[in-house]
Amino acid sequence: MGLGVMAGCRVEPKPTPLGELNQQQARGRTVFQTHCAACHYDRKNEPLHGPALVGLYKKPVLPSGAAATDERVTATIEHGRGLMPAMGNTMEQQELDDLLAYLHTL
Repeated sequence: MGLGVMAGCRVEPKPTPLGELNQQQARGRTVFQTHCAACHYDRKNEPLHGPALVGLYKKPVLPSGAAATDERVTATIEHGRGLMPAMGNTMEQQELDDLLAYLHTL
């Protein structure tokens, strides 16, 4: 066993390298840069104005405590939560689908 495992350290999985994103995921990264990057880091595991999104779907729950599912993430994006504004009127359905595909790579 590795030293980190024996010591109880948990290593977070790394995001998919940008060069390995498929077309939908790459479009989703563009949506992220346009709508989300002002408040959230996608490839750095520290908060900006909102929580970092690294490993978003690799954790059992979202920063809000809700289950880490497409339905909960979509609801948060569309309707907002806490300090996060509602983004439902700012994205087309395809953009939202692309964004979710990208968030799964983090």
